Amino acid sequence: MSNTDTDLGEVIIERIYDAPRELIFECMTTPAHLTHFWGPPGVSTPIDKIVLDLRVGGAFETTMINDENGEEYHSGGVFTEIDPPSRLVWAEKGAAEGMINASTFEDLGDGRTKVTIHQTNVPAMYRSPEALAGFEASLDRFVAYLKTIS
Repeated sequence: MSNTDTDLGEVIIERIYDAPRELIFECMTTPAHLTHFWGPPGVSTPIDKIVLDLRVGGAFETTMINDENGEEYHSGGVFTEIDPPSRLVWAEKGAAEGMINASTFEDLGDGRTKVTIHQTNVPAMYRSPEALAGFEASLDRFVAYLKTIS
């Protein structure tokens, strides 16, 4: 992070999914699932561009590829907390170094799961309306993917 990236904030997104908590957690931690929805429409994340070592200290890295021009977008982090199927936390590295992504998975008791994504130390560029719309669009892709497997 450069010295100009001092405008840090937080993002909280809550979604309720029509699927059991164990399945939601599995989808969020398995490359074979992530490849189907990771990133907004217009990008792909090939399975061979996903590294997911699900252990504390393990890597979580993705490369999204712009479907139109082939431009690549790398992101990566290190898992800092894993409590299946209720909590998953990783710390970003690279352009978003210092950002923490914490997801909690709450079983609502009726086959639905509430997921709360709480990001802290988020640089301003990742809190822009465009960036947040892309994040929400990726979660919409996840909803569509869930319909194909549950």
